[in-house]
Amino acid sequence: MDTHKTMKVVRAAEYTGTRAWDAVPIANMNGITTRLHWTDQPYKWHVNDGEEVFAVLTGTVLMKYREAGDEKEIILNAGDIFYAGIGCEHIAHPQGEARILVVETEGSV
Repeated sequence: MDTHKTMKVVRAAEYTGTRAWDAVPIANMNGITTRLHWTDQPYKWHVNDGEEVFAVLTGTVLMKYREAGDEKEIILNAGDIFYAGIGCEHIAHPQGEARILVVETEGSV
């Protein structure tokens, strides 16, 4: 039995991707992935394959989402967390550079 424990430190504020929505994989825990994304461009309207936790680490993100056919939006600042339940259609619009921690089902959109 391997008793060696591993660890990882990710300096989120220092990470800059080479293109919008680049990501550093942090962990895959039984099919749930945690990734650090860097972006300066909007994503696309989408519905994840499961639930998603979207935590803004640096920057500001305008999150648009649809509820009962109505488009709504909210500003997310560093430290804010957006939860997208199953079926929640949404799109993230960073306001400049942003670093975002995303926890979701492996292979989700």
